[in-house]
Amino acid sequence: MHIVSVINYKGGVGKTTVTANLASELAWRGYKVLIIDTDAQASLTFSFVTPDQWDAKYKSDKTIKSWFDAIALGKEPPPLSDFVIHPEVVNKRVGKKGGKIDLVCSHLGLINVDLELATLLGGVNMTQAKKNYIKVHGKLKEAIAELAEQEDYDIVLIDCPPNFNIVTKNAIVASEQILIPAKPDYLSTLGIDYLQRSVKELVKEFNEYAELNEGTESISPQVLGVVFTMIQITSGEPIAAQRQYISQTKRLGVPTLKNYFRENKTIFADAPQALVPVVLNLYSSGTHSDIVTEIEKFVNEFEGLLEEL
Repeated sequence: MHIVSVINYKGGVGKTTVTANLASELAWRGYKVLIIDTDAQASLTFSFVTPDQWDAKYKSDKTIKSWFDAIALGKEPPPLSDFVIHPEVVNKRVGKKGGKIDLVCSHLGLINVDLELATLLGGVNMTQAKKNYIKVHGKLKEAIAELAEQEDYDIVLIDCPPNFNIVTKNAIVASEQILIPAKPDYLSTLGIDYLQRSVKELVKEFNEYAELNEGTESISPQVLGVVFTMIQITSGEPIAAQRQYISQTKRLGVPTLKNYFRENKTIFADAPQALVPVVLNLYSSGTHSDIVTEIEKFVNEFEGLLEEL
């Protein structure tokens, strides 16, 4: 089972679009996919369930916030399987080939959970504080490992918030790979470099503290690559201004994917209302069909990168 965090410090870069379409195409190909929405905006959640469904069925006790709330109260959280739902609409499309998409929903209140978790990080001495650090930051990793023993997921995709709080760190610690969606512009490029340094610092700190905690394995999440989003095409390639930032990102030494998501506000904005991501739809427009083909090529490349690991 592969565990991949999808993250960028910069918001508004198409992170949810990438995650929803990647999960859907993989499920269409027969993969059993679990997506965990840890972004308080809950955009990924509302790409697969309606706000009314969420409010009636999941809001009160079946979101990732409820799971983290138990930890913040100093309790052992329930099994993650208790929070997994099976979105009906998208699964009617992908289930024909044996694949599936399961989801752990997010919640707007998740934004406050970090402050509550931070209170658990202290200790009567430095050794205890380090053990508490491991305990708090490693909870999601433990929960996914337990879930893997019960379910036969091929891949877990964790949609992260655009920050590096304790919830995000839980996602990184749990992950084997990191996928970075990025718009090729100045701020997004800065965010990639900062993210790399933050991940390295987290890995170093976690592994140092893990040595004090018997039975805790070290971590080594790797950047799978940067996938560029919101690409504007002219003469069959990204516009000159975007090519500049694509080249600049490559000079950072970060792996970059060849395939990308082009900008099209119409079909990407409309897809969540139908609860079916763009890649699963048929379009009469040649341009829209090209976008689906480009996403499929991106997933081909993603699959190839995982196979190389």
